[in-house]
Amino acid sequence: MSGIHAWYYTDPASPDSWGLEPALRRLAVELGDQLSIQPVMSGLAREFGEPLKQVSAWLDVAEASGMPVDPRLWLAAPPASSYPACMAVKAAGEQGPEIEAAYLRRLREGFACRRRKLDTRDALVAEARAVPGCDVDRFAVDLGSHAAVEAFGADLERAGAVEGAARDPGTERARIPSLELRREDGEVHAVHGRVSYEELRAAAQAAGASFDGAAGHPGVEEALGRLGTMATAEVAAVCDLPGPRAAAELWRLAGEWRVRSDRQLTGELWSEA
Repeated sequence: MSGIHAWYYTDPASPDSWGLEPALRRLAVELGDQLSIQPVMSGLAREFGEPLKQVSAWLDVAEASGMPVDPRLWLAAPPASSYPACMAVKAAGEQGPEIEAAYLRRLREGFACRRRKLDTRDALVAEARAVPGCDVDRFAVDLGSHAAVEAFGADLERAGAVEGAARDPGTERARIPSLELRREDGEVHAVHGRVSYEELRAAAQAAGASFDGAAGHPGVEEALGRLGTMATAEVAAVCDLPGPRAAAELWRLAGEWRVRSDRQLTGELWSEA
């Protein structure tokens, strides 16, 4: 079975990356060990601009993806930049890819719907405390190190080296989000921007992924146990429960105290009870 490595150009504060979570998580679950994803922090905003533009962007993603958002963050206490969060992800990566992925997800939720102003050291260290297995003291040291700055700089350099359709118009970086999927022989297949699961799957197949022996779709409780916090749209995608079936099953399990609902402005985040 061939292995596929994906570089994922993203940012913790990217609305479109939040909207891609259902499709990307489904693909990762289906392919399992066939697919490894390496996030590349592409620096969405050295300085955020007009807050109302951020509100509009998050609401657009909520409508398109069904993912929960609460854009009141951008009206009450807007973050100044996404660069500190990007460097924090690189610091978390010093403890391994699993910690990095869990911490990145934690920051995504903070920007998207938990109204967290994640542009200061204290705020970023506080998020690390909620990541299972993370050595918070080590993270705090790594966050202030030259290594984190250099790792983020290397990511920015990589994001700035892309060309053509992969480049975000008007900037000097890769489009956020973008995935470059590389098969073992070096051939690369890429997708850019707000794409569907079907487009992700097609790119993975072109890169050599086999869905014949795919892991299939877990049950709701198994998915929450493996992936942690999930939105209803993510449960629908990962567990293959289209339409109202995902919400119905989640609320049934909540009624039996087997899962927990955390209400956000436009939807719920679910976790194990």
